[in-house]
Amino acid sequence: MKYVKDFETPPRVTLKRSIIIFIGNVLGMYLISFFGLGVNISDFDNIALLVIFISIINAVLWPLLTKIFLPFLVLTFGFGSLIMNGMLLEFFGPMFDIKITGWAIILAPLAMAIVTTLLSSLLTIEDDSSYYRSVFRDAKRKRKEEVKNYPGLIIVEIDGLAYDVLKEALDKDLMPTVKSMLDDGTHTLKKWETDLSSQTGASQAGILHGNNTDITAFRWIEKPNNNQMMQCSGVSKVKTLEERISDGDGLLVDNGASRSNLFSGDTDNVIFTFSKILNLRKLYNRAWYSVFSNPSNFARIIALFLAEMILEIISQIKHRVMNIKPRVKRGIMYIVVRAATNVFMREINTSTLVGDMLIGDIDVAYSTYLGYDEIAHHSGVRDEDSWFALKGMDKQIRRLVNATKYTPRDYQFVIQSDHGQTNGATFLQRYGESFEDFVKSLLPKDMKMFAKMSSNEDHYAESFIPFTKNNDDLIDEKEMEELGDSEVIVLASGNLAMIYLTQWSHRLTYEEINEFLPELIPGIINNEYIGFIVVKSSEHGNLAIGKNGTYYLDSDEIEGENPLEGFGENIVRHIKRNVSFTYTPDILVNSFYDAENDEVCAFEELVGSHGGAGGSQSEPFILYPSDWDIGCDEIIGAENIYRILKSNLKNLKEGDAYDK
Repeated sequence: MKYVKDFETPPRVTLKRSIIIFIGNVLGMYLISFFGLGVNISDFDNIALLVIFISIINAVLWPLLTKIFLPFLVLTFGFGSLIMNGMLLEFFGPMFDIKITGWAIILAPLAMAIVTTLLSSLLTIEDDSSYYRSVFRDAKRKRKEEVKNYPGLIIVEIDGLAYDVLKEALDKDLMPTVKSMLDDGTHTLKKWETDLSSQTGASQAGILHGNNTDITAFRWIEKPNNNQMMQCSGVSKVKTLEERISDGDGLLVDNGASRSNLFSGDTDNVIFTFSKILNLRKLYNRAWYSVFSNPSNFARIIALFLAEMILEIISQIKHRVMNIKPRVKRGIMYIVVRAATNVFMREINTSTLVGDMLIGDIDVAYSTYLGYDEIAHHSGVRDEDSWFALKGMDKQIRRLVNATKYTPRDYQFVIQSDHGQTNGATFLQRYGESFEDFVKSLLPKDMKMFAKMSSNEDHYAESFIPFTKNNDDLIDEKEMEELGDSEVIVLASGNLAMIYLTQWSHRLTYEEINEFLPELIPGIINNEYIGFIVVKSSEHGNLAIGKNGTYYLDSDEIEGENPLEGFGENIVRHIKRNVSFTYTPDILVNSFYDAENDEVCAFEELVGSHGGAGGSQSEPFILYPSDWDIGCDEIIGAENIYRILKSNLKNLKEGDAYDK
C-alpha cells in the first residue's frame, strides 16, 4: 500500500475574497441593525471590529465546536450552525458595545451570509478553493497512514435527465464541465433504456441492488396481500421494498456511501437515504462535518435557498404572464420544495462527497441530485428553469472533479441518470376531465372507486420532514378507509395508469372484464388520448390493444395495426417482463405518444412526466470512463447498469496499482 498520487493543499483565501467576506459581514450586520431586528449598535466602526474578532475566534474555535456539537447540527438539519454563529456574536458583541437579542441570533449570521453571497455573485468572484480548504485539515487527520492503491469511484445521478436533453444542454454550452470530459476523451457518453416503469423506484432498485422485479410502477396494489397499496416512496414503504429486493450484494456493499438515494445499495454509510432514514443512528454520520466545517457554509446554503425561492416566484409570474403552455399550478409549497431539491440537497450532497474524497477511504459513492427532475416536472423539460438547474448541476460536478487535486488517491467519475422525462399537456388539460373521473364514467354508478393520481413523490422531494406520518405513508386515514372499501382502484405513474378490480382476488381476464364491466375496456381504448392497454386473455394470453389493432404478446402476432408502434424497438420486451410481475394490474393503460411533437399525456398534473413509455422518459444516459469495458450491446434495463458498474468497480479494485 502507498499513496496513489501526489496531492495539493488548497490555497489560502485570496485578498479580494477576504475583502468581500469582510464587507459582506459588516453590511449584513448593519442591515439587521438598521431594520431594528435585534442588533443594537452605538458606532458603525464597532461592527467592523466585531467581524474581525469573530473571524479570528471562528478560525480558532469553530473546528472544535463543530466536532463537539456535530450531532446537534445534524439533528437540526443544519440550523443549529446558525444558532451557534449567533450565540458567538451575542456572547462577544458586548465587548464592542453591540447587543444582539431575540431572532437576531439567527438573522444576523444569515444576513451576513446573504450579503456576502450576493456580492460574490455580482462581482463574479468564484473561490472554489475555499470549498475544500475548510475540510482539508480535518480530512488529512482522518486519513489512514496507508492509502489504497486503486482509484475510488464517484457516481453522480442527475435525476430525470434524458439523453437527448443532456446532448442539447452540451450543445448550448450549459454544462462545460461535462462537455470537457467528453472533449478530452476521458469519458464516453452512451444512452441506455429503462424498463417499462421509467421512474426512480424501479431504476434505483435495479441500479443499486441489481433487482427491480415486481416493481410494476411507482405505485401498485398487491391483491395477495389484502389489496395493500405499495409505492416507491414513504420511508416505511421504501424500507420494505429494499428488504424485498436486496440479496446483500448491492452496489455499495463494499465500503460504499449512499447520499440522497431511495435505496442504500446495502451500505450503512448513508445520508438522506430513504430506506434507512428512520434509523437515527444512521442519520448521524461523520461525513456531515464537511457541511459545517466552515462557520458560514450553512448560512451560505440558506442564502442560496432563499434566492432559489425568489427565482421560483418570478418564474411562476412569468409563466402566467407569458401564458406558457403546458402549465400546471405549482402553488406556494412548491416554492420551498424547489429550493430544497435544487439547493439544499444539492449542496449537502456535494459537501459530503468532497469530504469523503478528501479523506480518501470510500471506494464507491452514489449520490442522487434531485433538482432538475423536480423543476422539469413543473416548468417543463426544456424550460429556462430546467436549463438553470443543469448549469448549477455542472458546477457541482466541477467541484467534485476539482477535488481530486487534494485527494491522496485518485477518483474516477460516472455521471448518469435513472430515467428521462417527456413533456406534454396532461390528460385533464386535453380531455377536460381527469382520468379518474373518466374511468368512473365507464363503471356502474354504485361501484366504489379509489384513485391516487399524484406520483411526483417518486423523487421523494416532498418528504423533507422525514419523521411525520404523512411523509411516511403518503396517505391519510380517510384515504385508507376509502381504499379498504373500494371495488376499483386507479393509480397513476406519469403517463402510465393501473386499474385494479379488487372484488376479485386474481388478475381478471379480458373476457371476465368485458362480461362484468362491458363499457370499461372499449371506453378506455377509444379515448383519443390513450395509446394502448395491456390485459390478459384466457384464450390468447397477454394482449396489447389499441384503437385499430391488437398485439398478441405471447405469440408475437399482430392483428390490424400495431398498437405498440412508435413506443420504441424494445417495448414488447418491456411489457412482457412487466406483465410477468406478481402485482400486474387487471388493466394497464399507457397514454398516447405524439412523436412529431415529442409529447405524452400524463395522468397526473405534471408538465414533464415519466413512469411509462413514450419519448425520452425511457432514454437516460451514462457517462463513464473511456477505458471501461461495458460491451458493445445496447444497455436495456436498470439491472444491466448495476452489472456494468459492479464489474468495473471490481476491475478497479483488482487491477494493478494505479499511478497518475
